[in-house]
Amino acid sequence: MSTSASPLALALFALACHAPAEPPAPAAPSDARMDWWREARFGMFVHWGLYALPAGEWQGQSDYGEWIRDSARIPREEYARFQGQFDPVRFDPDEWVALARAAGMKYLVITSKHHDGFALWDSAVSEWDMGGTPSRRDLLGELQAACRRGGVRFATYHSIMDWHHPDYLPRRPWETERSAEGADFERYERYLHAQVTELITRYRPGVMWFDGEWESTWNHERGVRLYELCRSLDPALIVNNRVDVHRGGMAGFSQASEAVGDFGTPEQEIPATGLPGVDWETCMTMNDHWGWNRADPDWKPVEVLVRNLIDVASKGGNYLLNVGPRADGTFPEQAIERLQGIGAWMAKHGDTIHGTSASPFGAFPWGRCTVKSFGEFTRFYLHVFERPADGLLRLPGLGNELHMANWHGAFGEGFPVRREGTDVVVELPAQLPDPIASVVQLCVWGEPIVYRAPEIVAESDIFVRPLEVRVESRSPRLELRYTLDGSDPSAASPRVTGTLELTDSSVVSARAFHRGEPVSSVTRREFRRVEPRPGRFELLAAGGFVLKAYEGDWDRLPDFASLAPVLTGSVREATLERAPRAEHVGLQFDGLLAVNVDDVYVFALASDDGADLWIDGERVIDNDGLHGTVERRGHVALGQGQHDIRVRWFNKTGGAELALRWAPLGGTLAPVQVFGHAR
Repeated sequence: MSTSASPLALALFALACHAPAEPPAPAAPSDARMDWWREARFGMFVHWGLYALPAGEWQGQSDYGEWIRDSARIPREEYARFQGQFDPVRFDPDEWVALARAAGMKYLVITSKHHDGFALWDSAVSEWDMGGTPSRRDLLGELQAACRRGGVRFATYHSIMDWHHPDYLPRRPWETERSAEGADFERYERYLHAQVTELITRYRPGVMWFDGEWESTWNHERGVRLYELCRSLDPALIVNNRVDVHRGGMAGFSQASEAVGDFGTPEQEIPATGLPGVDWETCMTMNDHWGWNRADPDWKPVEVLVRNLIDVASKGGNYLLNVGPRADGTFPEQAIERLQGIGAWMAKHGDTIHGTSASPFGAFPWGRCTVKSFGEFTRFYLHVFERPADGLLRLPGLGNELHMANWHGAFGEGFPVRREGTDVVVELPAQLPDPIASVVQLCVWGEPIVYRAPEIVAESDIFVRPLEVRVESRSPRLELRYTLDGSDPSAASPRVTGTLELTDSSVVSARAFHRGEPVSSVTRREFRRVEPRPGRFELLAAGGFVLKAYEGDWDRLPDFASLAPVLTGSVREATLERAPRAEHVGLQFDGLLAVNVDDVYVFALASDDGADLWIDGERVIDNDGLHGTVERRGHVALGQGQHDIRVRWFNKTGGAELALRWAPLGGTLAPVQVFGHAR
């Protein structure tokens, strides 16, 4: 081992060499456990704490929010004075719940503890809580009881990050006078678990909404432990994906397959399209701040908030809309006005949001669509934002038998509805009844039948052994037919009745049919049978991967060959488990991968920041650049024997992750281990 290693790189190497086995992944979300949350579609977020006292102002600046202690660089001791001033004498939890319920919100998520570490209840393991305030009120207990009375689900947001606790690391970069000497993050993790245990056993929240997981000290292993603690204390509890480290930035969807958490968390944005089979929730502010800021003028109009809600529901997600109360416990008048405006629309059309599923059509230029099943028939709720110039709502490729269309909630004569080819066309009256969103309900018989092209699903486009291919459609009543020579399927082509098994190179073409007629475009996918790269056989030097560590400030992977390593050694896996998530560091792993069976192998490389994978001198996965944890996959045909493998990784700042797994096609991904390198 080199004696020139820096303390940072030395610690990285020493702990990486003792990585434990991957912990078992928790069970997938239970549909029964998620049912109420999926039905709700709309909830209230509340950011409330000591940061409400300065109301966004500090030393002449007025653009702060709940991050004020960090963004205004307020020393710990000075910020601590707010505890003695926090006395929410006008807090009326029943009024909060009544406003949420009247707005059509089905659940309420409140900050039990934000990043400043202050707890909104009297915690048995801390003095930095409501027990040290003038009122000593149990704000969580009062709100939980009000939610129970008002028929709204109670839930809690809890920060993993904690700027107050002496054992939390890292310190804020500007806290140069606050020493980290003696801090013990393992001890902080025990404290975090103790507070979470109090929350769940005392207040029984429906959701544990974690945040602040992106700093270098939190990792996947800690996330799994915290998730399993929550589920052990309450098996019905729902836990968001920010308990883990894989949410991929503000987009909010976990991209690593081993990630835990029951739903994705896009922040301040609505995904362009929904993700079938994935639960998600967009959280968003009414203005520009989560915590109370009296100077913030940028309040979104009611029209925007309602249309955001409709947009989210049309894509199969939930909308969590934030209120930042004042320090005295009252909601700002601007927030109340918007809640009441949303409530006025939801009083008429709430059932077109609650309990609905995603539109099978995607977005329309004139508005959005949500769907609800009623046994033998289905209702499409067509939310019209702007009346088309020709007054026609066109639904492409709808195959159901039509029943009727009229304004939602209205009785009497409906609208003219007709077919034009495979499209359904609804004729609107000259005037829309609602300036925000007028809702047409179109009733059809049976489950939705939408003429979309089928999907051709397989693990890889190349194969060595026979390959299984599936042809799928979201409309089970459509008939799917296929060919293997690239020609267009016809009514005489073979019908898809199960999985296709390919033994030779083929171009699979698929098309949907209804009542014997083609109703979709043709989908094609080419598959190639390939010869695997031959392996070699030679004696190995013991020790696994050769590991080289480098220090530097990069935005992309550097040419490590041109740099001098600060450390060299060997490890079994290309991973950072149990390692400090250091900043401004790079690693290169070189070894020989042993392959026992000729096959196509799937490699999954997850990293934060950039990484890549090379097999036999060819780059198989490119995951380079600055980003949160992202997993990318590559496929390569390998023959029996040994193959050169190289993994390169770097971290600039913030979170740090690296994991490499592999499996033959159809197998279960497992960590890549090497037991030696070329002599």
